[in-house]
Amino acid sequence: MKLVHTIEDLRAALKPFNSPVFVPTMGNLHDGHLALVRTGKPLGDVTVSSIFVNRLQFAPHEDFDTYPRTLQADCARLEQAGCDVVFAPSEKELYPEPQGFKIHPPAELADILEGHFRPGFFIGVSTVVMKLFNCVFSEAKGSRHALFGKKDYQQQMVIRRMVQQFALPVTIVAGETQRAPDGLALSSRNGYLSEAERAEAVQLSMALRALARDALAAAGSLPDKRESLEAQAMRAMALRGWGPDYLTVRRRVDLQPPRAEDAITPQSLVVLGAARLGSTRLIDNFEI
Repeated sequence: MKLVHTIEDLRAALKPFNSPVFVPTMGNLHDGHLALVRTGKPLGDVTVSSIFVNRLQFAPHEDFDTYPRTLQADCARLEQAGCDVVFAPSEKELYPEPQGFKIHPPAELADILEGHFRPGFFIGVSTVVMKLFNCVFSEAKGSRHALFGKKDYQQQMVIRRMVQQFALPVTIVAGETQRAPDGLALSSRNGYLSEAERAEAVQLSMALRALARDALAAAGSLPDKRESLEAQAMRAMALRGWGPDYLTVRRRVDLQPPRAEDAITPQSLVVLGAARLGSTRLIDNFEI
């Protein structure tokens, strides 16, 4: 496996290949990231992963400065998973000057849910992903695949829409959420949890599963009952000591609330949640 730190060296490393497969990360890797690498490897002739903590997607009060940087351990895990090239640029390499040009996703998709509670988050994500695509795929002559995990459900939808609207020659592949044996979605931020918080953390996925069951039971009356079902789920989490931002039922196709005229089927909906446990904010979702 080759580790490169500059765009020039990345392009030189990829020039002999035709069909790169790309897994962007911020490092501090877990089995979910490695599953994306293994899923993507058969799709091309070289597998690339980036490790870059992107300042643009962090609000001033968030954990940019304390986010774990574990490059050596990450590279060892990526090599074991079959990654061929790791691109780990410095901030000065990727942003040699203030990034004045930015990607602004449409508000109806990017300013709801995560975007509501983290204003500007998807601008930062979209901008860095567009830049990384240009770095990784500029020498490609064949297919181009990029993999994103479904745990960040709204994020992969934003990226998919960006690729579609800019007619980028990139196929987006969504990887299934990887979970611990008790059902907790794997996340780089799980390491922030204390032992007691880790035991409690699975309650978010349990609450979303319960909300999904209630949504399916409501069937055609879900548009009328949705808000009360969501409020009930939020109250239950708050009583356990969580600080819930949202637990909600949405349409898979656009993350808008289901409407009376929609056909409410098990394949049409997704439940999504974000809540703070102590100082750690966790997110999760289930397609239903």
